Amino acid sequence: MALLTGKTAMITGGTSGIGFAIARLFVAEGAQVLVSGRRVEVAEEAVRRLDTAATHLVGDVADPGFHARAADEIEARFGGLDIYVANAGINTIRHSAEVPEAEYDAQFAVNTRGVFIGVQTMARLMRNKGAIIVTGSLASDKVLDGHAVYAGSKAAIGAFARSWALEFKERGIRVNVLSPGPTDTEILGKLGVAPDQREAFEAQMAAAIPLGRLARPQEVASAALFLASDQSSFVTGVNLRVDGGMALL
Repeated sequence: MALLTGKTAMITGGTSGIGFAIARLFVAEGAQVLVSGRRVEVAEEAVRRLDTAATHLVGDVADPGFHARAADEIEARFGGLDIYVANAGINTIRHSAEVPEAEYDAQFAVNTRGVFIGVQTMARLMRNKGAIIVTGSLASDKVLDGHAVYAGSKAAIGAFARSWALEFKERGIRVNVLSPGPTDTEILGKLGVAPDQREAFEAQMAAAIPLGRLARPQEVASAALFLASDQSSFVTGVNLRVDGGMALL
């Protein structure tokens, strides 16, 4: 039997990268999945690739109104929610002295406030013994050049998750953090890694990772499946690093 049969899941930032890999695995494991993203055409293509077990909602997690709209959609379509994956995030690599106020605000609006309001809103729809997963980052444990703001925004949601693990304990809702290390997704291009620099970048990253390579999105998705399913029924309040051991160095 599939691990998520009969479950309903929402994945923010689920139209590309790690979020899409999680959505695809959840669908394969029997879940009804709602993915969100900011671009209509990308969301529609993601759902087409995910098959009929998925639907999409377009919006920005930095907008509090988006979460209210998503909750209304979930309640009308599914009646409730079993799994919430707060995965949407942004990152701009820049030394602290060079970070403009607007860029600081944007990262905390998406990575931190968006997660808090999302969980706050979705909690009322969560069925007892559900699972909440927030996507953290290796950067909250390991100092990475130019990642100060991003690291701070992700460290904050780790603190949220520990509080939520206790706040929701009476309902049996488990809350955990999934913290990927460098992962082979299209976001590398968005961070300024040009195609002709890709091989050198990956070699540089691999040298800093004990397992000697970047993560594959499917590997991060498998960790998310573990945290979402009954396989982790006695796991709450943890930060599961999927970083190939990078945080150790």
